[in-house]
Amino acid sequence: MSNTPSTPFLEVKDLKVHFPTDDGLVKSVDGLSFSVERGKTLGIVGESGSGKSVTSQAVLGLHRGTRARTSGQILLDGEDLMSVDNDRMRQLRGRKMSMIFQDPLSALHPYYTIGSQIIEAIQVHHQMDKKKARTRAIEVLERVGIPNPRRRVDQYPHEFSGGMRQRAMIAMSLVNDPELLIADEPTTALDVTVQAQILDLMRDLQKEFGSAIIMITHDLGVVAEIADDVLVMYAGKAVEYGPVKETYAHPEHPYTWGLLTSMPRLDRARKTRLEPVPGNPPSLINVPSGCAFHPRCAFRDLVPGDGCRTIVPGLDEAAPGHTARCLIPTDERARVFADVVKPRL
Repeated sequence: MSNTPSTPFLEVKDLKVHFPTDDGLVKSVDGLSFSVERGKTLGIVGESGSGKSVTSQAVLGLHRGTRARTSGQILLDGEDLMSVDNDRMRQLRGRKMSMIFQDPLSALHPYYTIGSQIIEAIQVHHQMDKKKARTRAIEVLERVGIPNPRRRVDQYPHEFSGGMRQRAMIAMSLVNDPELLIADEPTTALDVTVQAQILDLMRDLQKEFGSAIIMITHDLGVVAEIADDVLVMYAGKAVEYGPVKETYAHPEHPYTWGLLTSMPRLDRARKTRLEPVPGNPPSLINVPSGCAFHPRCAFRDLVPGDGCRTIVPGLDEAAPGHTARCLIPTDERARVFADVVKPRL
C-alpha cells in the first residue's frame, strides 16, 4: 500500500481462519488481504473480537495442530507459510519473524530467569555455546534500555516492572534479528510515559535493522505515531486500508469515522462529548447479512433500498492506494465526512 514500488516482504492473500464450535462456525478472519514492505509499519486496528490477534497468530503458524480451519496464502519473502512443514515453520519463527505479546508476564516463564529464556531463544536458532549466548543476551538487554543488564539478566520476570518486562520481551523477540516483527498490543497495560518509550524503541530498532513491523492495537493514536499504513478490521474483514495520513485525513468507512470520533484529542479544545460507536461488535458465528456493520451504522439509509442489509460490499478503491468496504457512494461519503463527522473530531 506504500507509494514506493517494491515487492512486499509479507503478503497475505484471502486469509481465512475459522473455528468449528458446538454453537457453529466462528469466522474469526474471513478473506483478509494485506502486505508489508521492509522498513515499513502496518497498523491493524479494530475492537476486541475483530480478528486482529487471530491474524497475527496465523502468520506465525500458531493455529497448526488446533481445530482451526485456515486457507489462503501467507507469503514471507516469497515463501508460502501455509504450505511449509512444521520443522520449517519452527526455523522461521523466532529467526525470520518474531512476536511481542500483549502480556509479558504471561508470555515469560515465571520459573526461569530472563537471561535463561533469551539464551534458549538464541541457542534454538544458532550453534552458540552458553557463554557467548549469555553475552549476546546482556547486549540485547542493554540495547532495549534495561539498566544494569549484567545483574538483571539473572533476575526473574516478577522482579521486573511492567515496562521492563515489556522491554525484556522485545529483547527476546529481537535477539535473532528478525526481518518481520509482530507486536500484539505491546503497550496496552503500560502508562503513557513507558508507552512512548516503547514506541520510540521500536522505531529506533526498525531504523537499525530495517524490519517490517505489524502493530496490532485498538489505539488509533499509537497507529498515527508509528505506522505508515493502517488496516481497519471489523467482523473478521478489512473495512478500510490505506496510508495513515490519507486515511486519517479522509476516512472512507463509517466504522472508521466512529473510531475517530470516540478518540480523545489533546491538540485542540473539545466542545462536545466523546461519541462511542453505538451497539456491540457482532457475533462471529452469526455475522449480520450484507454489510456486517449495518446494524450499528448511522448512515445506512444513504444506500438506496435495502442494500446495506442484502449486499456484501467489496473493498473498493476510494483514492489511489486507499480502499474501503462501503456501499455509500464515494462523493456522498465525502460530503457526510465534511459536514457531519469532521466537526465532531
